[in-house]
Amino acid sequence: METFLDRVGRATAGHPWRTLAGWLLAAVALLGLGQAAGGGFANDFRIPGAESQRAADLARAAFPGYGAASAEIVWHSPDGDLRAPDRRAAVEAMIAEIRHQPQVTGVDDPLAGAGVVSPDGRTAIGTVRYAQQAGELGAGAYQRLDAAATATRDRGIETSFRGLVIDVAFEPETGPAEAVGAGVALLVLILAIGSVVAAGLPLVVALVGLVTGTGLVLLAAALTDIPSSAPIVAVMLGLGAGIDYALFIVIRHRAHLADGLSPVDAAGRAVAGAGHAVLFAGATVVVAILGLLFTGIPFVGAMGLAAALTVTAMMLAALTLLPALLGLLGHRVDRWRLPVLRAPAGHGATGARSGWARWGRHLDRHRLAYAAAAAVVLLGLAAPLLSLRLGTPDDGNQPAGWPQRQAYETVRDELGAGWNAPLVLAVQRPADPALDRLTTALTADPEVALTTPPVRSPDGTLALLTVVPRHAPQDPEVSDLVHRIRRTVGPATLSPDGAAVAVGGQTAYMIDMADAVAGRLPWVVLGVVVAAGLLLVAMFRAPLIALKAALLALLSIGAAYGVLVAVFQWGWGLSLIGVDHPVPIMSVVPMLLFAILFGLSMDYEVFLLSSVREEYDRTGDPHRAVANGLAGTGRVITAAATIMAAVFVSFVAIDDTLVKMIGVGLAAAVLVDATLIRTVLAPALLGMLGHHAWWPAHPTTARSRDLVSAGLDSARVGTP
Repeated sequence: METFLDRVGRATAGHPWRTLAGWLLAAVALLGLGQAAGGGFANDFRIPGAESQRAADLARAAFPGYGAASAEIVWHSPDGDLRAPDRRAAVEAMIAEIRHQPQVTGVDDPLAGAGVVSPDGRTAIGTVRYAQQAGELGAGAYQRLDAAATATRDRGIETSFRGLVIDVAFEPETGPAEAVGAGVALLVLILAIGSVVAAGLPLVVALVGLVTGTGLVLLAAALTDIPSSAPIVAVMLGLGAGIDYALFIVIRHRAHLADGLSPVDAAGRAVAGAGHAVLFAGATVVVAILGLLFTGIPFVGAMGLAAALTVTAMMLAALTLLPALLGLLGHRVDRWRLPVLRAPAGHGATGARSGWARWGRHLDRHRLAYAAAAAVVLLGLAAPLLSLRLGTPDDGNQPAGWPQRQAYETVRDELGAGWNAPLVLAVQRPADPALDRLTTALTADPEVALTTPPVRSPDGTLALLTVVPRHAPQDPEVSDLVHRIRRTVGPATLSPDGAAVAVGGQTAYMIDMADAVAGRLPWVVLGVVVAAGLLLVAMFRAPLIALKAALLALLSIGAAYGVLVAVFQWGWGLSLIGVDHPVPIMSVVPMLLFAILFGLSMDYEVFLLSSVREEYDRTGDPHRAVANGLAGTGRVITAAATIMAAVFVSFVAIDDTLVKMIGVGLAAAVLVDATLIRTVLAPALLGMLGHHAWWPAHPTTARSRDLVSAGLDSARVGTP
């Protein structure tokens, strides 16, 4: 593989203009094809096999128009009854205007008995139904609704909106976050590399890779449903990974230039060495993320596919586009150096006098103590994971100024928290006695605030009734109610007449999502760990190395989960990231984070192990290999982790709870992985394992046999 990569590096560096033209043409062509193919993003949150999904499918089949795109209007009059003539006229005027808006098929008038009105008449809820899906309507649908609310707001009636149609108009934009992340990344790159020109190369490569990856994602979106949050996750991951991959190769290239190699030869050697680590690290990331396709949850798999396509584009850009730029620049890659920073060291200059080498020898002398201390800290960080509670943040978690949040709070305060968590029960073969028994049992349940009369389908094969709980959607009492209806109340009341019930609705969907993730996450973990382990075995031919890497990655991910629970569930520092009260961990986050973090942890693991293995093959001494391996990679790994963390943290500013959770989790995991694990725990364990770490490899050089036979104390290994 090294020989092949060396040829690739030399070929692209030797023909830079052809390579650059090819990349630019490919990026523009893919982006154009993706847009021409109609690639867009659709939030089709289906869970095949889930009861809530079955309830929705039954309702759509029996009731024409059920499940169409819709928006809810919430009216609230602080100073009087909405049914008063002047206020009623304002509501009716607003409804009349909405009925004439594009794609609107109907509007419920709650004051005419077609919606919900509070007992005091001051609050009402109506529904607007559309002929198109929410994604096809675009932001204009909400803007027209908001404009129509002038009639009621002028009369002093508070008017707010919620629903998927409204959510489309508030989808987050990544532009500012990308700019901030790239700016911080450039600063760190300049400090780590010392040259403005060299520091800019990873950003250029990442930008081209990002455009190419976006084109690939658009093409995929033309063939399958990609959720609207997937591009944000893909950009976040791709930007961080792309800069890291390019950084590894740039630093190795400059070291070879300092050794006296020509730019083309240096590029070939850099791609053969660091590029080999990039290839395996990137492949591990892609394999880990593609594991999401096997979760059985389509939109989760689609998010994984989008991220994998972007990372693949970044990896290919680092292996081909970057050496072309290096060959084109030649020795000018070191121009515009910062005078306070040292010139690039040669490939063999990271010896015993470097700070990282001294740290490596010190760590090796006290490896047991450092390994124990690092493990205790990591387990402490992971401890909050024991109180993990999965759920899905609702409109009550939206930013305070958004209409969804205003509608949620109005309904909660005026009608009750449970009106934000209605359950839709689809009863098959609904005989009257069975429906009566079910309604009676539900009314008697202490968690049920209201049960609506059943509504039969035109053919009489299905009946729908709405159950309003007493608690909010995220409260555990609602989850208990859903499971109670499914397991006991439904079968006990309906089975004697051959009827059956499926509990659906948005709240039941959230609960099913949490249950599906909890049931399938262990299998995703197993599959990803096995696949990544096999890749590491293929690269290093050392099973213990693969096992150690997998265990450390799991420990790093556990620490990231613990940080998420402490921040989002316990509320530690929530105000710093724009969230005003604790929320459960979104159901998809653990599964998504695991795949991403396991792959990312392999980036640093492969880069460190590649350097240590080179030293081990050269000297045959595992302790010197660790010290010299840290000397060659410590600075790069910490710089790369700082860049990735900066990119991830910059996305926390986006007003989307899912993105905030992913940003915090990724940043925490990367920092933990690059500090406690890669520079403390991993090298300490390598020192403890000694030669056994690289079994079945054996030292072969004469120098290694001399060192081993002499039995030199590990504290002295690596001294000149």
